[in-house]
Order: sequence, then C-alpha cells, then structure tokens
Amino acid sequence: MTTEATEAATALSAEQQRGLLRQMILIRTFEEAILREYHADKGPGFDIGKGLIPGEMHLAAGQEPVAAGLCAHLEQGDALTAAHRPHHLAIAKGMNLRSLTGEIFGRESGLGRGRGGHMHLFDPSIHFSCSGIVAEGFPPALGQAFAFRNAGTNNVAVAVAGEGAANAGAFHESLNLAALWKLPVIFVIEDNDWGISVPRSGSTSVPSNAVRAAGYGIPGVRVEGNDVEGVYAAAAEAVARARAGEGPSLIEVHTLRLWGHFEGDAQGYRPDLATVSDDDPIPVYSRKLLDAGVLTDADIATMEDDARTQVEDAVEHAKNSPTPNPAEALKYVFVEGASS
Repeated sequence: MTTEATEAATALSAEQQRGLLRQMILIRTFEEAILREYHADKGPGFDIGKGLIPGEMHLAAGQEPVAAGLCAHLEQGDALTAAHRPHHLAIAKGMNLRSLTGEIFGRESGLGRGRGGHMHLFDPSIHFSCSGIVAEGFPPALGQAFAFRNAGTNNVAVAVAGEGAANAGAFHESLNLAALWKLPVIFVIEDNDWGISVPRSGSTSVPSNAVRAAGYGIPGVRVEGNDVEGVYAAAAEAVARARAGEGPSLIEVHTLRLWGHFEGDAQGYRPDLATVSDDDPIPVYSRKLLDAGVLTDADIATMEDDARTQVEDAVEHAKNSPTPNPAEALKYVFVEGASS
C-alpha cells in the first residue's frame, strides 16, 4: 500500500468508521436471513430444487470488508460488475433491499421480476450487474468505463471477481485493453483462498494477483488481513486515479469465506473450519472500534436492531409478493412488439 493509501486509512473519521461497521452488519444480517429462509424448507434431506428459494445459493459471509471499503467511494452513477457471490456488493452499492430480496425469492417484486435469481441481479438505477459465469464481469466493466469517458463524465467502473477468475483469459485481456486505452476502471480480486474446493496454491502460479498488474503497466496492491480500512484506503487511491483520467488499477484483497462455496457444501476439503470464525471481520472490527472509544456496545446493538428491521421488512415483502405467472414465462425476457 502506498503512503497516500495509508494516510487515507488513518484519516478516517469516527463517523466513517462507524459507517463501515454499519454497512458490514447490514450485509451480514441480510445474508443470515437468506441462509435461514433458504434452508427452512429444503427437507427432508436436502433438495436444492425445493422451497421458497430454489436453486443454488452463494453467500459472502466474511467478505463484507471488500464491499464496505470499496463502495464507500462509489457514486450512484458509477458502475459495478460482480460475480456469482454478489449480495454484499449489491447492498453496499445501494441496491434496494426489497427489490434484491424479491429477486432472490423469484417474485414479481424482484429486480428482474423473479426471472433471474440471485446470480443474475441487474439494477440500471445504480449501474449494478452480476453473473454466474467466471470472469464475465471484466469486459462489461471496460465497456462502461469507455462509455463514461466518451460521455465526458468522471464516473468509474469497477469489476469484482474471485481469485480463480484472475486465471481466466478475460481477466488478462481486460487488463491489457484497459491499460492500453487508459480507461477509468478498477479491477478488484477477492482472494478467499478457495476456488470452490481448490486452494489457490493449487491453481495460481503467483502468491498475489496484485503482481500481475505490473505486466500491464498499471498499479497493483494487495490488502492483507481482510482489513476494511485497508480496502477503503486502497480503493480511495484507485478511484481517485481513475476519476482523474490516470487509468486503471488492480486491487486484491485477502478476504475470508466463512461458509461454503454454496449452501449444501459439506466443506470436507477445509482444514480450517474449526477456527475460521475466530477471524470473522465483524467482531474483529467491532473490537477495534470499541477499544478505540469510537463506539459502545449500545451503538453496536442499535446497528444490529436497525439492520434486522430493514432485512425482515424486505423478507416479508418478498414472501408476500406474487410469483410469476407460468403462462408469462417469456415476458420481460424478450423484447415485445419490436418492429423489424
């Protein structure tokens, strides 16, 4: 991390620190509620196709520092593309919780009227999109950055993906073109140590994807310790650089996946399951702010209560929303009434 990034971290006000924690608590509360509702009616046994939320589910518990620290610098008009584990980023970017939850539940109140599900969240109002295809979000981020520059705005585009995606061709092609055209785009890699069940050491030839930035002549930084303030500082520098017309940057965050790759993942491949909760970033950051006198236990309890109120409202709204009419399965999927 550069001197400027370190200064950005140390310059955080108490209110900014509280805001980062508040965001992480909201994200975790939301994902805990989705976890609860997802598993509530999957039995007997575990039938992935049953229940209020059928299909696969990828949750990001432990990766909240990436979303909170990054999105603290993004405006509504900035673009963000995410991968198949997107809820933390969607919430931090400002997505409406009712619309997000409705889509996860497959209801008409959802972003895509229940047609897309949790891996296909598209919200033009905040320039957010995600995909279940590995590394898919890199090229669209280039297009958005190119459009912003041509329109004469100072908006930026951000592409967030896992460390496994940094081995895909789309990642390298996108970094090359972004550097060549000096586009206002930030590439963020979430290194949670596991590509499904494969450790990063078994799939990636370098210990840090941040070193790959040098091959394209752009800055690269790795944030260790799942540190939300470290992410905040690195993102501050990268976003400022992009807005100033100085081109792209690469940030890799060594983060943490507390739960399985997907719900139903037995995680027999993980030797760290017994101790992984010790590194949960929310209690770790809470203790830091408590020790610094930035907040009290009562402040944290209020944050948790506020988060539960927002999340339970969104869940109830989704449950009470209509499901799509099977007779209209293709409605909103294809353009209707278009002239030839």
